[in-house]
Amino acid sequence: MGKTISEKILSHASGKDAYAGDIVVARIDAAMMHDGMAQLVINAFKEMDGRTLWDPDRVAIVIDHVAPSAYEAFSKVHKMMRVFAFKHNAKFYEVGSGICHQLMIESGLVRPGSVVVGSDSHTCTYGALGAFATGIGSTEMAAVLLSGRLWFKVPETIEVLIEGKLPPMVFPKDVILKIAGTIRADGATYKAIEFKGSTVKSMNVEGRLTLTNMAVEMGAKTGIIEPDEKTYAFLKALGCGEIKGFTSDEDAEYSESIKFDVSDLEPQVSCPHAVDNVKSVKEVEGKEINQVFIGSCTNGRLYDLRIAAKIMKGKHAKKGVRVIVIPASRKVYREAVKEGLIDIFLDFGCAICNPGCGPCAGAHQGILAPGERCISTSNRNFKARMGSPEAEIYLASPATAAASAVMGEITDPRRFLKEG
Repeated sequence: MGKTISEKILSHASGKDAYAGDIVVARIDAAMMHDGMAQLVINAFKEMDGRTLWDPDRVAIVIDHVAPSAYEAFSKVHKMMRVFAFKHNAKFYEVGSGICHQLMIESGLVRPGSVVVGSDSHTCTYGALGAFATGIGSTEMAAVLLSGRLWFKVPETIEVLIEGKLPPMVFPKDVILKIAGTIRADGATYKAIEFKGSTVKSMNVEGRLTLTNMAVEMGAKTGIIEPDEKTYAFLKALGCGEIKGFTSDEDAEYSESIKFDVSDLEPQVSCPHAVDNVKSVKEVEGKEINQVFIGSCTNGRLYDLRIAAKIMKGKHAKKGVRVIVIPASRKVYREAVKEGLIDIFLDFGCAICNPGCGPCAGAHQGILAPGERCISTSNRNFKARMGSPEAEIYLASPATAAASAVMGEITDPRRFLKEG
């Protein structure tokens, strides 16, 4: 019987001929923790009498969730992280470096065929490069820091076949919202979602990262895409050496196969207060908004900023609407400056913040007041996620978010097609 890419990766990492349902102890290729979980991880590491990291070059410690610190409590956590990172010679990313997931991609720590863990549920993002990547708890992370190994139950895999050419003003975010609305929040619990098909092949790597990023919103253990020429070209541009990953066998066994034809897909919006509460933008168009957020580990990359800037160019935000733009990393920020995107955002009236999680984490930037409504390119819209439990969050693509900023209400970006 053939194997899925996830079964192959975990077989290779464990040295065991493993299939879905098997328990394996796998070698970890890279690990990451951020300031949202670092205190728990470090304390657990000390309780385990940890003295050295299994491999400092494979451990990334990132300050991104509350960066810069807004509270003394987080300042203490950041201090603890710096002391720990410097003591153990781990890779450390200071305030302003960027979002942990973007930094892991840019750093070259994620390679096709690798097993990567992080103290964040959206670690599954890295699956776009053909890695088996998943979020883990603080005690598990402490054990990884000590040993470089972790046990897994090899997940079953849902095959998601996406076919068709995306219509104008429809983007990977719209695709993954449509999929999440179909599979639902618990439809892929502890399973791998393998994204395949002509649509996926046509996407650039940045678009694929948006797909895998939101796999966890369906309960998935990971989201994954087979590496191809685009993957290897992307990694080569980052300075990574030639490393071939795995692909699924033709006779691999899937728990389910779901097909999507996106040829006629319309822009999608995830409505409060659940990610899988998805509707076409036409169904919610006209709802007034108070805030627009463009950024996050889902849609804060250069590709996303270009989409938003194309719509915003030569315009200004609707009176009464505040727009927050946050590049996913310092590298993305610098490239956005070079391309003139930042000037477009400034002319539009945007507040441009330092790279980091910002409003998505709901800790200190873009906090919503009761009764306010935000349209966001992030990945979660749970009640009180961005502030008041009486506020509403709508999730959308950078195009829909930008169009809404222009009009002051949730807007179908296809209104701006003639300008494109």
